[in-house]
Amino acid sequence: MNKRRDPAPLSAACMGVFDSGVGGLSVLRALQRAAPHVPLLYLADSAHAPYGERGEEYVLARSNRIASHLVAQGAAGLVLACNTATAIAVRTLRERWPALPVIGVEPGLKPAAAATRNGRIGVLATTGTLSSDRYRQLLHAQPASVQVVPHACPGLARLIEQGNLEAPALVHAIEQHCAALREAQVDTVVLGCTHYAFVHELIQAAMGPQVQIIDTAEAVARHALHRLGGLWTRGPEMAAVRLQTTGSPQALRDIAAGWLSFECHVEAAPGV
Repeated sequence: MNKRRDPAPLSAACMGVFDSGVGGLSVLRALQRAAPHVPLLYLADSAHAPYGERGEEYVLARSNRIASHLVAQGAAGLVLACNTATAIAVRTLRERWPALPVIGVEPGLKPAAAATRNGRIGVLATTGTLSSDRYRQLLHAQPASVQVVPHACPGLARLIEQGNLEAPALVHAIEQHCAALREAQVDTVVLGCTHYAFVHELIQAAMGPQVQIIDTAEAVARHALHRLGGLWTRGPEMAAVRLQTTGSPQALRDIAAGWLSFECHVEAAPGV
């Protein structure tokens, strides 16, 4: 459980992380575990979530607005902890800030292809991610011997965003989505949305113990720290972790208290 004292103020430079809502907390959690000395600033765009059900122009505009905010707050690098935002906006953000490391998160098709035993991979993702050009590029890069079964999960990120991971509606939705992949006899499932990491156990239960679940949060954290970790000196104290939201700070505070094990300060992000 989170302790509720405020951490020290952010240093002059921090690692900026954002998602359409709370799903990117899975990447933030992996970053903090791997490098607790790195100051982190996370923005949940919960007032506009989920991106996977929005149009490309909308997602691109929101991603640009949030990235500008994080850079103004001192971000020395950006982590797009959202598959849809990465697919639609990461190229534009890299062009806008060529000197700024911009790390995205993508469905783990490559590690899934290496892990599968029967050559059948399922992908659970948002409609926006599965319809993106970037996803099609990832798909075409896979070996011809691997069959990829994509399954869009409209509404699932929104249910997770509500914070109750035991809600009957959420459990039922996961069962319904996984049924199609069970029928396709996949032996490996890629979590193609960072929200889904928080219902990993429910997905595992719905698919069965014989199915491998691929989540890229740890790999993204390692890559981000490889690019940015050297900016901060390791010390005995935990660096500040600050969470901002365009939605309800209390809602984010409640979710963070249940989902994160480290101290963090939650505040509104007015005007973002």
